[in-house]
Amino acid sequence: MRNYLLAALTLFLFSCSQNTNTNQNASVMDIDSTLAKKDFHELNIMSLEGDSRIDFSSFQGKKVLIVNVASKCGYTYQYEGLQKLHEEHGDKVQIIGFPCNQFLFQEPGDKDKIRSFCSVNYGVTFPITEKIKVKGRGQHPIYKWLTKENLNKKGNYKVSWNFNKFLISENGELLNHFDSKKEPMGDEILSAIGAI
Repeated sequence: MRNYLLAALTLFLFSCSQNTNTNQNASVMDIDSTLAKKDFHELNIMSLEGDSRIDFSSFQGKKVLIVNVASKCGYTYQYEGLQKLHEEHGDKVQIIGFPCNQFLFQEPGDKDKIRSFCSVNYGVTFPITEKIKVKGRGQHPIYKWLTKENLNKKGNYKVSWNFNKFLISENGELLNHFDSKKEPMGDEILSAIGAI
């Protein structure tokens, strides 16, 4: 009798875990199918302060450069180039920083520390979003759209490290993905935004 109960309990637990996995997979598929119907300009995200949403529809007619940022990375100095790009070519491209702590925990701070770091060290005035995940479980829908070909209609991309960059066209189409080594004020990015 005891063996029967153990077997029944094991079968029940296995069935529950399968149902949970099925529900999670269905949920992910639902999110992906919803995103597949969305244009980039229909997406939005909370600001770093959490008191307002950054609505991408307000960027129609302008290129957008999305960058996953971190305060303790070897590429953190690129904040300076991003701010310069914002100041000198803000009429051509909107820069948005997306803090992420997924690469060696290089963005550990809360919103106040992130905002203070960006402002004090680099004078950042372009929008910074809430801290998000750019890959794996819990990946933010914006980064799902950016990295999956079935959503962005351009290609599959991997966010390899902090300061990867995605360029979106004036019409909300994914134009390009740049790895971390590409400098914000480098010829490749300046050419892509039409600054040279």
